[in-house]
Amino acid sequence: MKSLLVSFFLCFASILTYGQDYEIKGVVSDNSGTPLPGVSVVIKNTDKGASTDFDGNFALSNVKNGETLVFSYLGFATKEIVIKNSTFLNVSLNEDTESLDEVVVVGYGTQKKREVTGAVSVVDSKTLEDLKPVKMEQALQGTVSGVNVTTTSGSPGADINIRIRGIATNGDNKPLTIIDGYVGELGLLNPNDVETITVLKDAQAAIYGSTAANGVILITTKMGKKNAKAKISFNSYVGFQETSRKLNVLNATEYAALLNESYANGGDPLPYPNLSGIGNGTDWQDEVFGDAVPIISHDLSMSGGSEKITYAISGSHLDQEGIIGGKKSGFLRNTARISLGAELSEKLKLKSNVIYTYFNRKSLPEGGNASVLMNAVNAPSTLSPYDTNGDFTIFPLGRLGNEMINPLSQIENSYNDYNFKKLSGNFGLDYQLLDELVITSSIGFNTSNSEGKSFAKIIDYGGKVFDVTRSSVSQNAVNNNDYSFDLYATYIKEIADHKIVGTLGNTIFKEWGNGLYATGYDIPNNTWSNADISLANGAPAPGVIPVGSYTFDERKLSYFGRVQYDFKGKYLVSAMIRRDASTKFGPGNKVAYFPSFTAGWILSDESFFGKSSVINFMKLRGSYGTLGNDRIPTNGYISQLSGEATYVFDGALVNGVATGQIPNPDLKWEEAQKFDVGLDMKLLNNKVNVVADYFIDTRADLLIPYIPVSGILGAAAPGASSPTINAGTVKNSGLEFSIDYKNNFSDDFSMSIGYNVTFLKNEVTEINGTDFIEGGVFSIGQPAPSRMEVGQPIGYFYGYQTDGIFQNQAEVDAHPSQADLGAQSAPGDFRYVDTNNDNVIDVKDRVNIGDPIPEATMGLNLQFNYKALDFSMYTFASVGNDMVRNYESIAPDANQLNYVLDRWRGEGSTNTNPRVTTGASVNNVFSTYYVEDASYVRIQNIQLGYTINSKVSEKIGATKLRVYASANNLYTFTKYRGYDPGASSGAPIGGGIDDGFYPIPRTYMVGLNINF
Repeated sequence: MKSLLVSFFLCFASILTYGQDYEIKGVVSDNSGTPLPGVSVVIKNTDKGASTDFDGNFALSNVKNGETLVFSYLGFATKEIVIKNSTFLNVSLNEDTESLDEVVVVGYGTQKKREVTGAVSVVDSKTLEDLKPVKMEQALQGTVSGVNVTTTSGSPGADINIRIRGIATNGDNKPLTIIDGYVGELGLLNPNDVETITVLKDAQAAIYGSTAANGVILITTKMGKKNAKAKISFNSYVGFQETSRKLNVLNATEYAALLNESYANGGDPLPYPNLSGIGNGTDWQDEVFGDAVPIISHDLSMSGGSEKITYAISGSHLDQEGIIGGKKSGFLRNTARISLGAELSEKLKLKSNVIYTYFNRKSLPEGGNASVLMNAVNAPSTLSPYDTNGDFTIFPLGRLGNEMINPLSQIENSYNDYNFKKLSGNFGLDYQLLDELVITSSIGFNTSNSEGKSFAKIIDYGGKVFDVTRSSVSQNAVNNNDYSFDLYATYIKEIADHKIVGTLGNTIFKEWGNGLYATGYDIPNNTWSNADISLANGAPAPGVIPVGSYTFDERKLSYFGRVQYDFKGKYLVSAMIRRDASTKFGPGNKVAYFPSFTAGWILSDESFFGKSSVINFMKLRGSYGTLGNDRIPTNGYISQLSGEATYVFDGALVNGVATGQIPNPDLKWEEAQKFDVGLDMKLLNNKVNVVADYFIDTRADLLIPYIPVSGILGAAAPGASSPTINAGTVKNSGLEFSIDYKNNFSDDFSMSIGYNVTFLKNEVTEINGTDFIEGGVFSIGQPAPSRMEVGQPIGYFYGYQTDGIFQNQAEVDAHPSQADLGAQSAPGDFRYVDTNNDNVIDVKDRVNIGDPIPEATMGLNLQFNYKALDFSMYTFASVGNDMVRNYESIAPDANQLNYVLDRWRGEGSTNTNPRVTTGASVNNVFSTYYVEDASYVRIQNIQLGYTINSKVSEKIGATKLRVYASANNLYTFTKYRGYDPGASSGAPIGGGIDDGFYPIPRTYMVGLNINF
């Protein structure tokens, strides 16, 4: 009975407590910890509520346990919280990034996401925070369909190539980058300054006309918010790097045994008659690759605003050493940025953004026979790094060749330094002339200065081609500038079910600059500290001109117009045209017109569509238009005195100038004709987002330099060259598909997963003036391995097809002669295919043996949050791309990869790898043997973070405190033998030839995010 009374009392007390009224207070912020003013806080199913003040604080009285508070704010997902004996709440709202009302930048304006009729993709700041890219371009790999990002090198600060929907021209394929309205450079930005990256992939980009043929990347940087308390954010990470891969070369014993066999097959005495005691020898890759190589990044920003003014200020510091050479190949970047927005009056608004970037890059020789990695891979493992005196070992001449040197000595004696400073930004005004009409003006600018210096120290490598007998220093100074002035009007009018947005304006763009370079000889004390032209005291060799300079001045004048029409919010039409005039072309071809048309139909708004429980939104869209490209050297339409000639004056020979590149007065714009049809859908209560596009991009009137002409025109004279002409057409077609799933399963757990894939086909459909264009380099003395030719993908590999290995002399005798390839064939040699059936193997038997362009690229990305824990993983895959293995030396005594252990050693031993010999053979010609499938899957980033409890962070005055650990470039799954299957020099013809690409480092980091 007693226990029953106690239970009854407790139950009664809980009922009284549950129904008791009390006051509840709290603060509402965004997911970065910034307080949100003006948030609506309402007790569900009542009219009682409040709103947050300037600091995000709210207070509600007469609240009961069990009631639900509803928090709503424009641009953020609505949140509901059930009251359970709480008197204070810390509420965080997530941005509603998947809302169809989200605003998307589309060039000279914005559109709601549901109204966009072009192929547009967006990467947000959350993705940038997860990926922690050193350079901005890396954030697009695997996150945006239709975009492929390749590195030219894993060395710090190296260039990164972006290709939007394939390679369309044999010239410059880089997309146009617009930063807050002005032409900028993506790789110079601090990733933490960026709010969104928008990629325009189809005719939607025609509003930019000229230079937009390769697609457009629009960058929106972070700005302050009105009526927001000052937010201070500090982000920092430290980490270490290591090589992501090593090649499997032969150890000393394996190398010596193989060399004995090679010498014996060539009829030469054995170099290592006694193999005992040789051991493993030197692993030269271990010698050149560093361990735990540091990388450090710090970023500090402050933003906020009042009723009339918004501001954002930031600064960053990045210091990255190279995994080869340490500080000898380091990269240091500092940035500073300030943006300001001000309402000067009810009608006039000011916006400005200024960015300063400084970086210093030191580099080592890369690519080809002169590279450090080529020497490390091919150096005999029987040689030691140092001799008995402790000096660097000098590699012998003879059959090791006169190009291979000690890579450690090469690192020690390489001196290359490059400094770059750039100030860029824009200032703009918006004037509300009428309620429906806004006039916008903007001035954008870039001014940069760079200085480069390299020092050639007197050094003896033992009679090699890299010996330096006379010290010298080469220096250059470059100044580049540009400015743009945009003036345009935007008219918005809504009448009943009709909405019209009209844009009309013009752009003036001017780019100019100059460069000066010189070489000085005989550096005092033969030291880097004295390496300056002012200290050089030697004269150049006779006939050598040690100085040079250049200057350029280019301009464009453009007019553009666009009309966007919306009927009932479901029938969407947009038409635009741009007129561009460029000084790159002659008087008759300066001007070109670039029209485009896009349309969309929101089927899910139709009455016949009904209310589907599966499909919440469906939009069909299409576009067609023409864009331009003028990225060629200046003044190609006129003759210039940029060549060299020797003249006779008074009986003496005098060096002088002559005409350079042969002019082409008919030079005109390269045009991109873009067609796209797409489908956007949202499914399952908007949790699933699907986007699909089919596209055809035809590049006509390609601007191709060096088309062969008659020798009588003097194209082969010093400094002269063949003209640039409009001489080709390339077609890219393909399919893009992406699907994303996002769901908040509870207040504690949310997850998102996204997958995207792009299928691409590239084909050259026309070349005028020649049958093909060659490019690239393979081995020494071999024909160019890459071609551009009608009916083939641009830059395909052109060589011999192998058909196994001759097992005996009878097979050799029965096969067409291969003597034209440079030697008589023997058992153990490659058997090549007689593709034209003329019973002889010669250059006419070369065919398409590979394609460096992937058939498909894809990304799979995962994020989840559980309470204070967050996790993300980004992966990327490339399928069907081939790469040429060109990092192996042909010197007889060079080391080799261990796949040669499966070489031919007698009849029936193997049908894959040929015999080894010091004698002449046909096995080194360019063939399918050297072309490998470079398909790969890469785990780009994994990150695990933990947000410290707010009660703890508040003790240090922080609104958010998060720690995390991450790994970049964690692992690459591939069958390719080289360092990096995803690397490329960036050249459209010859870009897929691996000369020993510097591998992208694997990086482990720990970091900290603090908001105040």
